[in-house]
Amino acid sequence: MSPMKPGRVLNAEQLKARGRIPRHVAIIMDGNGRWAAKRGVPRLWGHREGRKSVREAVEVSIDLGVEILTLYTFSKENWDRPKREVTGLMRFLMRTLREEVGDLDRGGVRLRTIGRLQDLPTEVRKVVRDATKTLDGNRTLLLQLALSYSGREEILGAVRKMISEAKEKKGGSIRIDERSFARHLDTAGIPDPDLLIRTSGEMRLSNFLLWQVAYSELWVTDTLWPDFRRRHYLTAVADYQKRERRFGRTD
Repeated sequence: MSPMKPGRVLNAEQLKARGRIPRHVAIIMDGNGRWAAKRGVPRLWGHREGRKSVREAVEVSIDLGVEILTLYTFSKENWDRPKREVTGLMRFLMRTLREEVGDLDRGGVRLRTIGRLQDLPTEVRKVVRDATKTLDGNRTLLLQLALSYSGREEILGAVRKMISEAKEKKGGSIRIDERSFARHLDTAGIPDPDLLIRTSGEMRLSNFLLWQVAYSELWVTDTLWPDFRRRHYLTAVADYQKRERRFGRTD
């Protein structure tokens, strides 16, 4: 775990001057429910407050020169939550995209999704696709939302695709290695995360990017997602810059 420590936090320009800015940052945004429970308010209030954290994470990513920001927005398991909460989350997602798309466009943010978009209600899918189309030409930052996402399901889906391709070849050989397998994942063409941030202090991956985070640097904070701000993100990147990435090598 990497808790926040008192003291001076370097700003984005200072961190950029150091070099070694992570190209791809992924965040497990955890703690909205606990944030709300601590205040005796409905759980959805925590999700609404967490919107400020998403906005700051996008802004800091742009300031740092991060190329890709992947947010664990709604897991496949989240469908098991109370119907009222799920409905509220879907409405909140639509409203957020509609209200934020202008600022995202001005910031040069491109949008894409991973996961089972087909699981989302028709109206939600339309809003997501409209926002994706509007932002398609931008290149400053790729914002990747994991929606109805399951790391295990993504891996199984890649296996199914490869089997299907083998059948289509009618006995022809199919190459099976890490590179070819990765091309069948939702994240095909996207580099693996360099840094994975998790809020709320939980020490688990929660079925998120199980293949892709094999060698990601992990940074966990006790801070609940609605309280996650610029200084937390900058501290995570500063900590990342101090680490030596060996990718399994001992030399």
